[in-house]
Amino acid sequence: MRYRILVLAILAGACAKAEEAAVDSPATAAVVPATISLADVAGKWTATARPESADTTVVNYEIMATADPSMWTITLPGRPAMPLRVTTDGDSIMLTNGPYESVLRKGVQVSTESVMRLVDGKLVGTTIAHYATAAADSVVRLRVEATRAP
Repeated sequence: MRYRILVLAILAGACAKAEEAAVDSPATAAVVPATISLADVAGKWTATARPESADTTVVNYEIMATADPSMWTITLPGRPAMPLRVTTDGDSIMLTNGPYESVLRKGVQVSTESVMRLVDGKLVGTTIAHYATAAADSVVRLRVEATRAP
């Protein structure tokens, strides 16, 4: 019985040391992205959305970013500012919005989910637009790039 306890104690110690080594290794540290601070991106941004498969601009809009995630807004052409739901994870900013009437499809409700990262002073990422329709094209993927407004 003592032999079993001794073997289990040795194995538990060996496993714990292996886990500690993995956590502290330089290779692991290199994989973890830097955490973004919303204060770093606070301000007015001019954004352009394009289909993933084309370079044609679909819509231009403005994002007002603040250090407080509950105060972010999006302003679409000819529309009042709408609140955005904002969360962060690592180097990513996630934005959700809607439902609201689509700028592109009159009378159709749309909800959007975006993931953006700060790259070379720009916010870049993707948006998925979910249209409230039964048609096969009810989901559209867009590329987004935003630059700080002067």
